[in-house]
Amino acid sequence: MDPHSDDHAENGCNPDAESDADADADAPCAKKAKPSPFPITGAEIRLEFAHHDPAVARINNGSFGSCPSSVSDAQSQWQLLFLRQPDHFYFNLLQPALLRSRLLVKELINADDVDEISLVDNATTAAAIVLQQISRAFFEGSFSKGDAVVMLHYAYGSVKKSIHAYVTRAGGHVIEVPLPFPVTSDEEIVHEFRKALAAGKANGRRVRLAVIDHITSMPSVVIPVKELTRICREEGVDQVFIDAAHAIGNVEVDVKDIAADFYTSNLHKWFFCPPAVAFLYSRKCLASTDLHHPVVSDRYGRGLPVESGWIGTRDYSAQLVIPSVIEFLDRFDSGIAGIRKQNHEKVVEMGKMLAEEWKTCLGSPPEMSSSMIMVGLPASLGILSNEDALNIRSHLRDKFGVEVPIYYNPPKEMEWEGENSGSLVTGYARISHQVYNVEEDYHRLRDAINKLVKDGFTCRMLSS
Repeated sequence: MDPHSDDHAENGCNPDAESDADADADAPCAKKAKPSPFPITGAEIRLEFAHHDPAVARINNGSFGSCPSSVSDAQSQWQLLFLRQPDHFYFNLLQPALLRSRLLVKELINADDVDEISLVDNATTAAAIVLQQISRAFFEGSFSKGDAVVMLHYAYGSVKKSIHAYVTRAGGHVIEVPLPFPVTSDEEIVHEFRKALAAGKANGRRVRLAVIDHITSMPSVVIPVKELTRICREEGVDQVFIDAAHAIGNVEVDVKDIAADFYTSNLHKWFFCPPAVAFLYSRKCLASTDLHHPVVSDRYGRGLPVESGWIGTRDYSAQLVIPSVIEFLDRFDSGIAGIRKQNHEKVVEMGKMLAEEWKTCLGSPPEMSSSMIMVGLPASLGILSNEDALNIRSHLRDKFGVEVPIYYNPPKEMEWEGENSGSLVTGYARISHQVYNVEEDYHRLRDAINKLVKDGFTCRMLSS
C-alpha cells in the first residue's frame, strides 16, 4: 500500500486531529519520566555529556552543538518506534508529535500562532525557502531586474552562496554590508548598514530583501537585529530575513519584538537537540503566501508547516525530541535563561583571561558577544591567510587536543605599513562556552599557544 495515496494518511497526518489513545501512549514524550534532580549537579552534567571525547578540550560548541544523553536516549526511542511499526508511526504518531514540538517553539520565541512555525533541517534550508520565493518574484516580474538584496559581509558562507545562486541568476543585485572587525559598538554596524541600503536604492532600485545575521559565525558578533529591522521598515525594504543560526539558547529571542518577516535558528547548536533541526518563523501574513519546502512532496500547496512535516521517508526524530530538551533544561536554575547567562559570563571571563595572557584583545565588547567570543592570538604565530588559520586549528587539534576555530582577519593596507605592523593581531580564536565546559579546557588552549610562542612556532612551518 502506498501511504501517500491513501485517504487515511490525510486524516492520520492532520496536525489538528487528536491522536488515538494507543498512539499517544506510544510516544516517548507521553511516558511519565522519573522526576529529575533539581538543580542538576556537576556530576550529572558530566554524565549527560560523557560521550564527549575526554582527550579533547572542546571549546567549539558553536559549530555543531551538543546533545545530552537523556535527549539522545529519547531520540533512540523515537527511531525504534518507527522501525518497530513504520505504518503506525506514520499514520498515528508523527504529525501529533511534530505539532507538540512546533507549539513549544512558538512559546520559546513568542510567536503569535503555531502556523508561523515550520521545522526544517537547518538554517541553510530555511534560507533556501525564503530565497526561492524571492527568486520566483524576479522571474515572474513582481520584482524588477536590478532590484537589490542586502546581506552582511560576514553572512554564513553557504547562505552567501545561496543568495547569489537564487538572486543573481534571477536578475537581482546583491550588496554586501562591509562590517568592521574588531568592532566596538552597534553604531559602527548601523552606519555601514545604512550606507548599504542607500547603495541598494540608488538609481531608482528597490531593496527587496535584507538578510541579517543575529549572531555572525566568523567572526562572532551579536548584531542589533531589532534596530536594523526598524531601519529596513523606514527605508521601504520589502522583506527582512534574520539568519539566527546561533541564536536560540544563546541569546533571548522574541520574534514579535524583533518584528522581522522571517527568522530561523538551529535547535541543534545551542538548544541541545541532536543534529539536525531548525525552525523557520514566518509572520502570519506571509506564512500562507508562496513559501514552499525545497523538497516537493504530496503535501505541496498546503502551507509550509505541513509541507515541512513530510518530505518523504527519513529520520524525523531530531524534530520530535524538543519536549525532552525542555525536560533537560528544567533541571537547571532558571532554565535556558540561566544557561544563557552563565555561558555568556563564563566565556567573557575566559576570553579576558586569554587576551591578558597573550597581551592581545577581544574582538568585540562583552555586550556584543553571546556564548562565543573572539580572542586575539599572538602576532608572532604568523597567521597571514585563511589557510594558515585552518592549519593552526588542525595543529591545535592534532598536537594539543584542543578544538577551537581560528579566524584570519586581514589588516587594512595602512596597518600593514604602520610602525606597529609586526605586532598586528591577524588571528582570532572563537571560543565557546556550554554547560559541559570547565576552566581546564581554556587553560589547555592558553598553554598550547604559550608553548607555540615559546618554541618560536610560525604558521609557515605547517605549510612547508
